[in-house]
Amino acid sequence: MMIFTVHVRPGTAPVLVPESFSVAAALLGPLWLFFFDAWIAAVLALCAEVAVVMATDGALRVVLGLALLWLLGVSGQDLRRWSLERRGFVLSHVVAAESGDAAMARLLDLRPDLVREALA
Repeated sequence: MMIFTVHVRPGTAPVLVPESFSVAAALLGPLWLFFFDAWIAAVLALCAEVAVVMATDGALRVVLGLALLWLLGVSGQDLRRWSLERRGFVLSHVVAAESGDAAMARLLDLRPDLVREALA
């Protein structure tokens, strides 16, 4: 069972964000954040990666680089939520389901007024 937070903004489809570690964020770093339009977080993560590369070398660079990627994996979904909030989305619900599709179905069953936006 997975937990999803639901973020809504009038006129747009609801956005479901899983409450979990993001392997994609850990592997792709700032690119993953850019993909989800978390521009500020992506630029900050990219600056952190550049700082690690420029300020260190050898084993310390590897350790700090891996630590940064692990941190992005742990906090990636939270950075998405923060970015959604900055764009005017409001946390609406918390849904538990087996998958994202099941969570969306459960949400639309609970809030039929969101069907039109979800289909757009």
